[in-house]
Amino acid sequence: MGLRALVTRPQADAKELCDLLQERGVAPVLAPLLTIVPKPHMVPDLDRVQAIVFTSANGARALAAILPADGPAFDLPAFCVGDQSARAARDLGFSKVESAGGDVADLAELIKSRLDPGAGPLYHAAGSKVAGDLSGLLEGAGFALRRQALYEAHKAESLPGPAALALAAGDLDLALFFSPRTAAAFVRLVAQEEFGGACRNVTAYALSGAVADILKEIPWRKISVAPRPEMDSLLVVLDADLAEGNLTQ
Repeated sequence: MGLRALVTRPQADAKELCDLLQERGVAPVLAPLLTIVPKPHMVPDLDRVQAIVFTSANGARALAAILPADGPAFDLPAFCVGDQSARAARDLGFSKVESAGGDVADLAELIKSRLDPGAGPLYHAAGSKVAGDLSGLLEGAGFALRRQALYEAHKAESLPGPAALALAAGDLDLALFFSPRTAAAFVRLVAQEEFGGACRNVTAYALSGAVADILKEIPWRKISVAPRPEMDSLLVVLDADLAEGNLTQ
């Protein structure tokens, strides 16, 4: 039997990752630990805005869903935290997209290098909870960041069936985690359902040190951390392990 990977991302975010895993001969076990719930009745406050800021692909999807089709907002500069959110923004029709290729600190530096604080506020299409202090980083440079929560991320109350079955059978070789919230949800649920010991033979891949720190609360075969908080960077680490046979039991 080939390698099997637990994919914990929300369903819309997971599709690209699942495709990339299958290209590598790794079978994805899709078990989202967060469900994205848009707020379709929100009215985006884009008055005098000089640029849009996306810290997730979900923010881009939520905003695009409530904008008039082919409206002028799609032509505003869009600054994205990473390459995945940038790809999503382009696919949704935003025409002037730049990626910081990292985290919110990288995003703030990109914005400061490209924009004038006096040219108008920035609009942050966000979720109800945000990671990092983007507002503080930008306001310290004189920017006004107008954050609007366009979606909520609801945590799973129990392990999704595919995850529980794979853990119970010992059929997982690796698991991928992209946010502290997802990692915390997994740690809580495996403890709640007494699956913690089932991860001893599983290699965890964490997008950042913050994600890895949470995962350390349960025993793993190994925890590997991406050198940059980007999916492509995490896949480079996985590719090295695949090439070296490090995931073979």
